[in-house]
Amino acid sequence: MTTTTFSVPIREQVSENNQAIFDNLQKALGFVPNLYATIGYSKNGLERFLAYQNAKTTLSNKEKEAVNLIVSQVNNCVYCQSAHLVLGKMNGFTDEQLTDIRKGKAADAKLNALVQLAAEITKTRGEANSDLVDAFFAQGYTNENLVDLILLISDKTAMNYLHNLTKVPVDFPLAPTL
Repeated sequence: MTTTTFSVPIREQVSENNQAIFDNLQKALGFVPNLYATIGYSKNGLERFLAYQNAKTTLSNKEKEAVNLIVSQVNNCVYCQSAHLVLGKMNGFTDEQLTDIRKGKAADAKLNALVQLAAEITKTRGEANSDLVDAFFAQGYTNENLVDLILLISDKTAMNYLHNLTKVPVDFPLAPTL
């Protein structure tokens, strides 16, 4: 059986449109993350994905990072776990809080309801336990928040699947195994 090896494309190997996006990522982040670069294989995919990922949402940056981290944990994506541990710390989480989120819980009741529902939606492919949905709404979340949560889960799941298939090198400090 042949195993396909995916290399990370460099700037010169992608479309002009993606070269401009690589330049913007380089300016903003100081590097082009390998997983974004891999999306660059698609002439239009990177622009489309970044627009989707950066769309306005009702969830705070901290809530988004909690969701990104638990979804990546459930989907067993070491690349995204590693990236979102860094981003989680940048958004004010402690190491202990990030470990708790990876384990599917949070000390804050509202964040806990969000993390538990995000994990459940991911595990069950949308067939979430009604008690967890009720707990989410009981914490003050709205129908709009639920839609935004599902869109965020879909964004992160796409990235998780891309890395789980391609296994491109992780260019963030490696997430410790739980």
